[in-house]
Amino acid sequence: MITLYYFPHTPQAQRIRLALGAKRVPLELRPLHWFDDETFFELGIARQSPVLGTDDGTLLTESTAVLAGIDILFHGPPALREGRIEDPAWTALLDWRTRVDAVLERLYAPLAPGFRGIGDNSEALADYKAAVRHRFGMTLEELANDRYDGFAQFSRLSRLPDLARHLARERFYLGGLSIADCLIAADLYPLQMHDGINLPVDLLYYLRRVEEACEVRLNLDWLAQ
Repeated sequence: MITLYYFPHTPQAQRIRLALGAKRVPLELRPLHWFDDETFFELGIARQSPVLGTDDGTLLTESTAVLAGIDILFHGPPALREGRIEDPAWTALLDWRTRVDAVLERLYAPLAPGFRGIGDNSEALADYKAAVRHRFGMTLEELANDRYDGFAQFSRLSRLPDLARHLARERFYLGGLSIADCLIAADLYPLQMHDGINLPVDLLYYLRRVEEACEVRLNLDWLAQ
């Protein structure tokens, strides 16, 4: 059985869920608690998320590499890379994701308490808050209060209204479901958890289309659904 080990608050794991869902690959989900170090000890790897375990025992830890090789790793239809997205377009998408990564990470941080594994355990939440303070030099509350400026910056860098209009017209990023949609949908979906932040309506419809095409619920691990 293909197994996905992941911390529920990490969008990178959802990229893989969408891709394997689109290919109808049976997948065992192993959501991890914030304090779960034992699983990584058993796997023999550093603490990280996601970790995809294949049938032959290989452990894959880089979600974009999994997406790039999805049609080789899992041969069944539909093709999500081959004939769907050319190398220059995929590279451009990854370049965009690199440019907005710091902004997105600051937006993601205050959302983690809304997921299982952190928000449902007071000790885990306290430890997560300390980790956030160490990493960003700001409290969780300060990052949450900064969400409007962060989202405005992300929207400018991503030309979000233009992207929403493109997706409304084409239905998927390149006209048909591809690994590009697995990346975009997984990474944008959590932002709607922020109070006062409204994603463009066309983008919300797009996220729903990707979920339906992949038969995956991206809010699976949210505490409030």
